[in-house]
Amino acid sequence: MGATEGPPVTYNWTAAGLMSPWLPWLAILALLALKPNRGWSAWWIWLPLAGLAAGWHCLELALQNSKTDLPEGVLGILLNIPVALAFGLAALWLLASHLRQRQCFGTLLGMLIVLAAFTVFSFAAVAGWGLGTESILGLLIPRQASATAVAGEFGLPVYVLLVLPALAITATLALCGLACRWRQRKWWFGLWLFLSLPAVWIVLSALLHGWFAGSPNGFPLIVFIMIGLFMAAVCFATMLPFLILSWSNDLFRERLKTLLHLEPQKPISQQTEQEQL
Repeated sequence: MGATEGPPVTYNWTAAGLMSPWLPWLAILALLALKPNRGWSAWWIWLPLAGLAAGWHCLELALQNSKTDLPEGVLGILLNIPVALAFGLAALWLLASHLRQRQCFGTLLGMLIVLAAFTVFSFAAVAGWGLGTESILGLLIPRQASATAVAGEFGLPVYVLLVLPALAITATLALCGLACRWRQRKWWFGLWLFLSLPAVWIVLSALLHGWFAGSPNGFPLIVFIMIGLFMAAVCFATMLPFLILSWSNDLFRERLKTLLHLEPQKPISQQTEQEQL
């Protein structure tokens, strides 16, 4: 294999990913086998999911041909975040009937857990990163998170950043649910979504700025706010196809009401009996 003596050669070895990129698709297929999803109406979830995955992939191919200042591989990592978020939203819509609790806080907690778990799992599979043996405390080190993101090593610290979109979407749906309790209209929900999503991201950006305030190379607050507004646009673009599906499909319309903790619509037969009474 060559000479055993000579100057040492440094080589950065990265462990291969332990998960297949097809696992998120198989996970969604498994969710479709659940009893509440046994019907052709539930299979429409493939439409927004496949559309978003194809759209972000085409954007990645288009940006690769253009000149960007990002290091090699970082662009693909960044564009894998909305793809993973799309898988998380698909899982959230398919599991919505199991998340309904008497208390609104219990429903929101279940939404956050499902959305964050599937987003992290999908990102790990799509990005091709394995589950390394790093310490759990390493997840909370921002410098290590940025270093592993550029190097492509394990990437476990980056998963903390993936929870932020899940937290923002959960908080936004909670605000929209409160606003829609007295007026359940599509345009009213869309208006509150358009206003509350940037507001939630501005709050998260301010909290992150306070967390990084002690860093010697910290950025001003306006930079965090601009990044937060950009993430709000990404979240809105990722949520929109699922909202359109919910507005046009009776099954997913009830799932959206469940996520908003609104009363489900009564069957037509029951409405007719009550009107006759």
